[in-house]
Amino acid sequence: MPSSPSIHIDPARVIDEVDPRIYSGFTEHMGRCIYGGLYDPENKNGLSDPNTGFRKDVMKVLKELKMPLVRYPGGNFVSSYRWQDGIGPRELRPRRPELAWLTEESNQFGTDEFMRWCREMDVEPYLCFNMGTGTLEDALSWLEYCNSSANTHYANLRRKNGHEEPYNVKYWSLGNEVWGPWQVGQMESQDYAKKAFQWAKALRLLDPSIKLISCGETGYADWDRVTLRKLAPVVDYHSIHIYTVSEGNHAVNVMGPAAAEKSLEITRSLIDLAKIESGLSKELTVCFDEWNVWDPVRAPGEKGAEEHYDLSDAIAVAAWLNVFVRKADIVKIACIAQSVNVISPIITSPEGLFRQTTYYPLHLFANLMRGSSLDVHVTTPSPDSVYTGPTVPAFMKDLTIHTPDSAKLTKFVDVSAVVATTSEGAKQIRIAALNRHESEEFVVPILFGPNVAVEEKFKVYEVWHEDIKASNDFSGEKVKTVERDDKFTGSYKLKKHSFQILVFTLNV
Repeated sequence: MPSSPSIHIDPARVIDEVDPRIYSGFTEHMGRCIYGGLYDPENKNGLSDPNTGFRKDVMKVLKELKMPLVRYPGGNFVSSYRWQDGIGPRELRPRRPELAWLTEESNQFGTDEFMRWCREMDVEPYLCFNMGTGTLEDALSWLEYCNSSANTHYANLRRKNGHEEPYNVKYWSLGNEVWGPWQVGQMESQDYAKKAFQWAKALRLLDPSIKLISCGETGYADWDRVTLRKLAPVVDYHSIHIYTVSEGNHAVNVMGPAAAEKSLEITRSLIDLAKIESGLSKELTVCFDEWNVWDPVRAPGEKGAEEHYDLSDAIAVAAWLNVFVRKADIVKIACIAQSVNVISPIITSPEGLFRQTTYYPLHLFANLMRGSSLDVHVTTPSPDSVYTGPTVPAFMKDLTIHTPDSAKLTKFVDVSAVVATTSEGAKQIRIAALNRHESEEFVVPILFGPNVAVEEKFKVYEVWHEDIKASNDFSGEKVKTVERDDKFTGSYKLKKHSFQILVFTLNV
C-alpha cells in the first residue's frame, strides 16, 4: 500500500484570483450540439421555447454551471463558415456543404440566434473568425455587424434584421487550429502569424475595444513560439487546445491533464520571452478555449463525438480543473469543449436530458472554486506516492524520471485550493482533492498554515462510486454529487478513485 501524503495549505500563500472565465463553455456546429441540443424548434414534447426554439431544459442545466462566456461557432466548423449565410429571414438562408465534419449546414441558427441565446443565458459571447476560406473583408463585416453603431452597411443590415443596438462582442479569436492538417486553410506558423498580425491591425481600426485571441497549438509546440513572437504586440490572449485520452487505462486518463499543466508553464515562458523581445509591459495570458477528455476512436468527430463518460472520466475532468485553479495567474479563460451533446457534460433526447458523470465536478468547481487560488503542497513520502507508468503524451513520463518527487505532476493525490468569502462574510478554505489511484485509499493529514484555525465542522461534496466504470444514462445517474457534514480530526480519508471538495470555515 502506498504511503499517505499530507496536504499543506497556507491562506497567506495566494497565487492569484481565480478568473470565473475558466468555467466557460463552447458551442460548435458539430453533431447535435446546436441542432437537437441547444436549438430544437421542432421538439414535440414541449421542451423548446415556441418563440426562440431554444431548449428550456438545456438552458436550465447549463445555467447551473454558471458559465460566464461561451465560444461560437467553432471549432473546425468555422474554417469554411460564411457568417452571412446565418442571418436574415430563415427561409432565405442557403443550405451549404459543411467541410469540417462532412455534413450539411442549414444555417437556421446563426449570429443573431446565438446572441439572443447568450442574452437569455446571461453569458458573454466569444466569436471565432474564419481564417480558412474567410477573408479580412468578411471578418471586418462581421465585426461591423456585431459591434458598430454607425450608419454603415452591415450595421444597418443588423438593424434591418431587427436588432437596433450593437451586440458589443468583446472577445474575438483569430482563427481555429490553423496549424492542423485537418483544417481547411491550414498554414505554416510564419504565414499565419503575418496574416493574423495584419488582421489584428485592421480589426482594431474598426473597433479598438475588442480583445483578440491568437491561435496557438498545445503551448509546447514551436508554432506557439513563432506565433507569440510575432503577435504578442497585437493580441490579448494566446489560445491552447489539448484533449486527453484514456486508451482504456484509468491511470493514463486521470494523469493526462498533467500535460496541460506543463503546457501552461512552457507557454508562460514563451509569453515572457515574446514580451521581452518586443519590449512589452502589457498583460498577455492564456485562453485555453478547447479542453476535455475525448477519445476520437470511441467517439469520432464525423459521427457527432458523443462520448459516454464514466467515473474515471469525471476524475480526469476534475484533474483538468485543478490545473486551471493552480495556474490562476496565467490561464484566465478556459472553455470546455463542448457544452451540449458533443463530448459534453449533458446529453439530450427529444424527451429530455441527463447529466453525465463529468457534469458533477464541473458544477462543483464552477460554484465553489472561486476566490483566491492558494499555493498547495502535497508531500511525497515515498516513490509510490507518484504514478510512473505510461502517459499520453509520452513526454510526461520522460520528464517525471528527472523531476524531484515533490515537484512531479503525476502524484496520485492531486489538490487545488482557494480562500473565499461567503455572502455572509465568513472566510472559507475550499479544497478540491482527488485520489487518482484506482485501487488504494489514502488517509491524508491536512495541515493549515501558522496561526490558522478552522472550525471542527466542515462540508464535504463527494463524487464517487465503487465501480470506476460507473456511468449515467437516461435510466438514472449512478455518479453524482453527495453532500454531507463531517468533523475534522486533522486528516481525511480519500477513497480510491474519488473526487471531493472539502469546505472549511476559518476561525477569525
